[in-house]
Amino acid sequence: ITPESLLRIYNALGRDLKGKVAVKISTGEAGNENYLQPSLIAPLVRQLNGTIVECCTAYEGKRMDPKDHWQTIREHGFSAIAPCDILDERDEMEIPVEVGYHLSTNIVGKHLKHYDSALVLSHFKGHPMGGFGGALKNMSIGFASSRGKAHIHSAGKSDDVATIWQNCAPQDDFLEAMADACSGIIDFFQPENLLYISVANRLSVDCDCVEHPEEPKMADLGIFASTDPVALDRACYDAVKNSNDPGKADLIQRMDSRHALHIVEAAEHLGLGTDQYELISLD
Repeated sequence: ITPESLLRIYNALGRDLKGKVAVKISTGEAGNENYLQPSLIAPLVRQLNGTIVECCTAYEGKRMDPKDHWQTIREHGFSAIAPCDILDERDEMEIPVEVGYHLSTNIVGKHLKHYDSALVLSHFKGHPMGGFGGALKNMSIGFASSRGKAHIHSAGKSDDVATIWQNCAPQDDFLEAMADACSGIIDFFQPENLLYISVANRLSVDCDCVEHPEEPKMADLGIFASTDPVALDRACYDAVKNSNDPGKADLIQRMDSRHALHIVEAAEHLGLGTDQYELISLD
């Protein structure tokens, strides 16, 4: 897992991202060090002439208020390697979800309209609510504004950030709403203007949004990439399951206890991709 390998796997996809390129990452909660490091991603972001994009959170922390979020971005070293943009810093907008389980619109940062294409560059790991965080989670929750995050968590019933945890939908509905949000993003950009890379390292059961995550129990797995976010998430999930590392047990328990694979099933049902894939090794 090196900057050179990240460039190599992007180039192997055989598709250039055109125009103004958004690079969607998690900049990581203050206190968390598991996020993708600037030194790892810098050469790829620069090759794309990309802008690192994020949205504010819907929970208390150092990324809820734009002022604090900018401080975190600087402290974590991202502003030193590329232009950065908090998409919902000043406003938000609704984009349509033409086909979905629960959502008819997705509320995203308004700056999204300035971008022509996007690289969804994800850190694959566990997640307290979703079970795992990969390409689909990064694309859905990641592009959503604070109010949009509340909208997804409630499966369309509420967009009130103040009551987000009181209005959480049943687990499968939440996972389906994330798939709905992905559908809106894919339609917004069009599939040919999106690429997906997931780095399976620092495989904690906790997300980069957790201030003090649990230490990983299993070793790094590598870098995965695809033009299909559904296949990519399924491949990363399977890689954990199929690993010979006995430390995988906690991560598997976290994923399966949250029915994490349902987001893949839901996204496939919506026509966003397929969970059938072929692993092609570049090593």
